[in-house]
Amino acid sequence: MEKFHGTTILAVRKDNIVAMGGDGQVTLGNSVMKADARKIRKMMEDKVICGFAGSTADAFALLERFEEKLKDYPANITRAATELAKQWRMDKALRQLEALMTVCDDKTSLLISGTGDVISPSDGIIGIGSGGNYAVAAARALIKHSDLPADEIVRESLAISGGIDIYSNTNIIVEKLDCPS
Repeated sequence: MEKFHGTTILAVRKDNIVAMGGDGQVTLGNSVMKADARKIRKMMEDKVICGFAGSTADAFALLERFEEKLKDYPANITRAATELAKQWRMDKALRQLEALMTVCDDKTSLLISGTGDVISPSDGIIGIGSGGNYAVAAARALIKHSDLPADEIVRESLAISGGIDIYSNTNIIVEKLDCPS
């Protein structure tokens, strides 16, 4: 049975802005099934941005559970993410889910995995999905060698990744949050 693949999600934190973007590609085997999927969501009255890569149905199941955890811990995405990761790792049905998530608020950027990992990058850049490493490399170069704001770095980095990774495209959606200084 062929698997659904696709998407690249990138989060960048720079100059009091955090931006997250994703391409819209959903691939089944070697065919593009959808080119404009929306895999970035704002939550909690637009105070949290969440992006997902992997199986779409699995990711939506995780999004719902993460939103429940955010309601339990509304001002603490680290705690909400940790509780989700524990549940994801320990629950027999959840362990089968194949997805990664990245979540950001005005203070914190996190990657959440089904193996129980909750990782906050030291440089404020997270890339997940099939083109994640390409997007991270492009973002690091743009941060170092340009004056672009975070949302434009995300857009340009995803465009670069979309030109390299066969499971990504350039139908890019970017969301951003202002962060305190």
